[in-house]
Amino acid sequence: MTITKLGVVGTGTMGNGIAQVAGQTGLDVVAVDIEQEFLARAKEMIEKNLGRMVKKEKIGEADAEKALAQITFTTDYDALRDRELIVEAVTEKPRIKFDTFAKLDELTGAEAILASNTSTISITEIAAHTKRADKVIGMHFMNPVPMMKLVEVIHGLATSEDTHKVVDELAKRMGKAPILVNDYPGFVSNRILMPMINEAVYALMEGVAGVAEIDGVMKLGMAHPMGPLRLADLIGTDVCLAIMEVLHEGLGDSKYRPCPLLRKLVAGGYLGNKTGVGFYDYRVDPKNPTPQEF
Repeated sequence: MTITKLGVVGTGTMGNGIAQVAGQTGLDVVAVDIEQEFLARAKEMIEKNLGRMVKKEKIGEADAEKALAQITFTTDYDALRDRELIVEAVTEKPRIKFDTFAKLDELTGAEAILASNTSTISITEIAAHTKRADKVIGMHFMNPVPMMKLVEVIHGLATSEDTHKVVDELAKRMGKAPILVNDYPGFVSNRILMPMINEAVYALMEGVAGVAEIDGVMKLGMAHPMGPLRLADLIGTDVCLAIMEVLHEGLGDSKYRPCPLLRKLVAGGYLGNKTGVGFYDYRVDPKNPTPQEF
C-alpha cells in the first residue's frame, strides 16, 4: 500500500512539522487539534517555516504555496475517517495517547495504520488500546521535523512486517531516514540522549562547572552542535524530566534517576525556550540567551 492520505493528530511543535513535511511530499494531509487557536498557530508556524525556505532558495514560492494547500486544518475528528495512515502527536501523557488511539481505532477503516510520534511511551501498550495491534507502530520524528533526517520506527510486540514496510516507504518518500528499533523505554535516541542531559544537570548542580562551561566542553570537545543544557531548553525541561521518569520507572535502574535540579526547574516553571527561561534566559535576546547561575 502506498500512502496518499495522511492524518496528523496534535499540531504542536512536532505535529505541525510532520504536517509540513507531508504537505511538501505531496500527500493529502488532514491536521486535527482540539482548539481552533492551536490550528491557527500551527498554520502560522508552517507558513513561517516555508517562507524561510523560500528566502534561503531551498524551495520556490509556488512549492511553498502548494505544500500549504495540501494541508486541511480542522477540529473535526470525522475528517480522519478516510485516512490511510494517521500519525498521533498529542501531548506525551499515556492516558491521553491511549484515549486518542482508542478513538482513532473506532473512527477509521480496518486497514488504516495508526502511528505514534511518542518519544517514550510503549508502542505495545498503546496498541493494546486498539483492535488492530498489528497496524500500530511508532514513528518518532526528531525536532525540528523539517530539518532532521531521522525517524525512529518502533515495533510493538504485534506490529506486522507489512505495517513496517508501508511506514518505512512513507518515511523515505518524506525525505527521512527510517531506523528500526525495538519497543523499550526511551527507544534508542532518548535512552542515550536523556541520561547525557541529566548528567550535565548533575554536573551543574554539583558545581563541577557553570552552564556555559558545560555546554562549551560538549560543543568544542565532542563536536556537538549544541550543548546539553541548551538542548534541554530547546526540548523543554519538563519533557526531559518526563522522559527520565519513564526511563527510571521502566528500567528500574538508579542511573536514570532524574536530577533534583531538573525537578526544581520544572517545578518553578523554568521550562526553557517555551517559557523564556530555563538553563538560559531568552527573554532579552532569544538568539543569544544569557546562561543562568544556579
